[in-house]
Amino acid sequence: MRTTQTTRRSFLKTTAGIAATAPYFWSSRQAAAESANDKFNIAAIGVGGRGSGVGRQAGSLGNMVACADVHLGNARRFAERCEGRCEVMQDYRKLLERNDVDAITCGTPDHSHTRITIDAMRAGMDVYCEKPLTLTMEESAQIRKATEETGRVFQVGTQQRTEYARRFLKAVAIARSGRLGKKLHSLISVGGARSGGPFPTQDPPDELDWNLWLHQAPMVPFSPNRFGGNFRWWFEYSGGQVTDWGVHHTDIALWAMGGDQTGIVEAAPVEDRYNFPLGRERMRDTLLGREPFEDLPVSYNVANRFRVDMKLPNGNEATLYSGSNELIISGEKGRIRVNRGGLTGLPVEEIEKDPKQQEWLDEQVRAVYRDMPITNHMGNFFHCMKTREKPISDVWSDTNSVNACHMANIAMLLARPVRFDSKRYRFIDDDEANGLMSRKQRAPFGTDV
Repeated sequence: MRTTQTTRRSFLKTTAGIAATAPYFWSSRQAAAESANDKFNIAAIGVGGRGSGVGRQAGSLGNMVACADVHLGNARRFAERCEGRCEVMQDYRKLLERNDVDAITCGTPDHSHTRITIDAMRAGMDVYCEKPLTLTMEESAQIRKATEETGRVFQVGTQQRTEYARRFLKAVAIARSGRLGKKLHSLISVGGARSGGPFPTQDPPDELDWNLWLHQAPMVPFSPNRFGGNFRWWFEYSGGQVTDWGVHHTDIALWAMGGDQTGIVEAAPVEDRYNFPLGRERMRDTLLGREPFEDLPVSYNVANRFRVDMKLPNGNEATLYSGSNELIISGEKGRIRVNRGGLTGLPVEEIEKDPKQQEWLDEQVRAVYRDMPITNHMGNFFHCMKTREKPISDVWSDTNSVNACHMANIAMLLARPVRFDSKRYRFIDDDEANGLMSRKQRAPFGTDV
């Protein structure tokens, strides 16, 4: 843990007592910033692709003072677009040594989220991290533990909880109100993953630290098809479309069906409705450590087609499958459909026709959002940094959502249903499923901390 130096953000020592009563710890530096109506100092880690957009959002609300990216070209381009001086680094660990950073954004590939965000929280920084939050269920447990121990504010980038004209918020409010019925089912439809390979390997670009990009993943030769947005199609770095797009709609489905605080208890693959390009058994054995990742072809290896049924502790159910892009929530009283383009269904039509019903829905949405100001997702993060409230997309609800997606992958890899005991945080009577909760990790970036 770094020591807090006396700076413009740490002079109000009398405010340190706030930490004893706030839901999240409040550093003297942050209390000073709030008292002085000052902007938070932000640093961005991983600023290529989506990470660049997230960093710019944060920079528009705070002072962007530093950025780090394993590809120096990404970091330099990002810094050039920032107002003021944004220090450029390649190794995120150097960035965390700064004493003036209040929060970071993390837009790196999935496999490096956990180590980076835990390091940041232990350095006394709040965190905004893109989804999917974790690579494995074991990482989900580690990140929960670190958030509890450090008391930092942690927002996960599942923006559907806030944005897109509140369509998803309205869907959640309608479903949770009982208007669709007591027994609910969600049909979670997302696109399939890519297939391809074997791909050629080559020397990495001069500006890229390939070892640092691989993080705790196996040391393998550089291929452009592993890098950039293509990381999603490798189990080494992600969970495919099951976790990438799947976590967006699964998160809303669990929230709507009362499973956001519990997650799911069972995942069952639908026979012959899933496919692993390199073979199910080979991927299962590789992920269990029976065969080395280095022996795999340089090919995409996540499930490119999938269908898994899931059960919640309260009896509600969901199906996650590779189809179009929508979420359908149904019960014995009605059905609604929502995606980023619209919210439809007879219950929605009935509400839109009646001003009193519209007012009722607005009240329900405010309650679902815990009466916080509904701005954009980054705005909610900054609001919670000031108030020390739990953000709308917190670590606990989000890890329940991403764990459901991890369980879907595990069930398909094993070609059988898997049942989970959330109190013990273990699968029931299934050593192979428990073995798939974690991965062998490469030093020095392992997340077993």
